Amino acid sequence: MNREIDLKNINIKDDFWTPRQGLISNVVIPYQEKILDDQIPGVEKSHAFANFRITAGMEEGEFYGMVFQDSDVAKWLEGVAYSLAVKPDPELEKRADEIIASIEKAQQPDGYLNTYFTIKEPEHKWQNLQECHELYCAGHMMEAAVAYYEATGKDKLLKVMERMAAHIGDTFGPDKRAGIPGHQEIEVGLMRLYHVTGKEQYAKLAQYFIDERGKNPDFFKEEKEKRGWTHFGMNPNDTKYSQCFAPVREQKTAEGHSVRAVYMYTAMAYIAEVTGEKELLQACNTLWDNITKKRMYITGGIGSTAEGEAFSIDYDLPNDTVYAETCASIGLVFFARKMLDIHPSNKYADVMEKVLYNGILSGMQLDGKRFFYVNPLEVNPEISGKLHGYKHVLPERPGWYACACCPPNLVRLLMSLGKYAWSESENTIYSHLYIGSSAKLKAAEITVESKYPWEGKVIYHIDKVMFDEDFTLAVRIPSYAKNEKVILNGSALSANGLLKEGYFYLKKAWVSGDQLEISFDLPVRRIRTNSIVRDNAGCVALMRGPFVYCFEGVDNGESLQELRIPKNAEILVANCEEAPLEGLPALIFDGVRVQSGEELYTEEGPEYITVPMKAIPYFAWGNRGINQMKVWMLEV
Repeated sequence: MNREIDLKNINIKDDFWTPRQGLISNVVIPYQEKILDDQIPGVEKSHAFANFRITAGMEEGEFYGMVFQDSDVAKWLEGVAYSLAVKPDPELEKRADEIIASIEKAQQPDGYLNTYFTIKEPEHKWQNLQECHELYCAGHMMEAAVAYYEATGKDKLLKVMERMAAHIGDTFGPDKRAGIPGHQEIEVGLMRLYHVTGKEQYAKLAQYFIDERGKNPDFFKEEKEKRGWTHFGMNPNDTKYSQCFAPVREQKTAEGHSVRAVYMYTAMAYIAEVTGEKELLQACNTLWDNITKKRMYITGGIGSTAEGEAFSIDYDLPNDTVYAETCASIGLVFFARKMLDIHPSNKYADVMEKVLYNGILSGMQLDGKRFFYVNPLEVNPEISGKLHGYKHVLPERPGWYACACCPPNLVRLLMSLGKYAWSESENTIYSHLYIGSSAKLKAAEITVESKYPWEGKVIYHIDKVMFDEDFTLAVRIPSYAKNEKVILNGSALSANGLLKEGYFYLKKAWVSGDQLEISFDLPVRRIRTNSIVRDNAGCVALMRGPFVYCFEGVDNGESLQELRIPKNAEILVANCEEAPLEGLPALIFDGVRVQSGEELYTEEGPEYITVPMKAIPYFAWGNRGINQMKVWMLEV
């Protein structure tokens, strides 16, 4: 089992990520704080902080928002914790402490914590697990409690959530009341409580919820019949939506609501890591392969249908009606990271990287004040957001949402980035991502000098060795790397025998001053889809390094569907000069526009016109006004 990485010991110094973490600390977290406290006019009201103050008796008022509104506060607090670990801020910590004090006062004497049911429907507690998300909210608050304790050493929220965990354990279990969460997350929260406290009852309760799922596929149907009331009117017969169609170890395909699914798979991996259970780990691998080989977009987005925000079927990956919720991509990163802890392989790390640089970053405007819930691969403003079947696909990022799960989720992931870049076992340090950083690990202190993602060159400086014994430095080599070279202290090394599942392992008696350099080419790559994917027949997408590229109307004119990429086109890299994309590498080349006359149907052939084409990194689209966008282009 890998050691937990202390985020305070990872200092990211990276031309790409440092400005983004700074944006989140300085702009996004305070902006979201004001939204959660209803201080910004013109955006969707949240009332999430007020709900806790009302429940605590600190102010008068009524509950407002979604039944799971508490989770927005939890995710924001978790993001704050990681921000404090990365960049101490006494004023922010003080404000967070005040919010935590209101959460503590809102907790009921028996440990129960949920503002919706305490204020509005106390008689209905724990009666509607399918729809009302009490366990989901608890899981997120547990994660926040652990993160805040690790960052600050303060255990007030941790004790609150241990009391809530005890209440849940007294309510549900093998010899108590049967139950499973409608939206998985409690399992992850409990496993994180287990890791920080060492108390096995939390791991056992998490495993109970995982083991119970799918034992009785009619659980939610029977629950609805027993309670006789509904909240959202969800269909309890749709057992695939809630991943309870079969016991988790028997599930072979990723089904249903994509966020719920990957949160559950993450918990399964957590448990398999702790218990060593092979059957559960095999289920994780089977589900991972199904997602990444048959149900994942090139951007790392998952969930191809708005109907249930869900997976559909193998190879069904429409570009303009896609869902690809930001939270689902974040959940896929969680899943990848836990699988890496169990089995280091670039099959997990490459996907984790792809999602980070594409399907997650696209969820936030470059100024940090607008957010996507849905991340499409093709947008037409005359259709997207307007016509039936396309209304969920917005051509610009809104300021906030009534269901605001994605913005604070994005914050908590990006501020904890150090935990995804590094891991450490008893005698091996793993570098999963080429992020410039300094890391104080158990075996050594290492500084990473990185020109990635724009150039394929990374240098690992061994600053200090903590033990006299040999240890291994294992560095991921991306599957797309071309002409990779490894140089130790100025001498080239052969990868023969040192490369295993995409990681370069070098064991030696490391000394202060050692340098390991990894370099490789980053050519522009043309990516093609399996021919079964009907939406991409005859098309290519452009990638360079970890980045997917897209075309916008502002660069390429209207009617992007008329454009073609010639097979022999020489594609060059040139930095953008216009705001707000200054410095981002664009791809430029001579393309083709195929134009026909005004007739709807004709026997006349089209006219082929040579035109300049320009593609920008996908994550940066939608920052220059409303216009068309397209990732996949026909090739001629």
